[in-house]
Amino acid sequence: MKKPQIICQSCSMPLKQDPQGGGKNANGSISDEYCSFCYHKGKFTQPDITVKEMQQFLKSKLKDLGYPWFVASIFAMRVKKLKRWKK
Repeated sequence: MKKPQIICQSCSMPLKQDPQGGGKNANGSISDEYCSFCYHKGKFTQPDITVKEMQQFLKSKLKDLGYPWFVASIFAMRVKKLKRWKK
């Protein structure tokens, strides 16, 4: 049995903080890997976004939420290690 992820494997948002409980798979079930902001109906909501663009988006969002720049930078650096971005 596959272990559910703790964070979104696209943006690194803690899945427990997702207001929708997670993204939706194609069959309507809740994804245990991706948040509702990144994944809907079995597809990524921004299919053409690059890892660099996701990192910039994440840094900007965390700064807007009041996190210090160094914390935002650390989280953004980790994005490239998530499942979606591994080659």
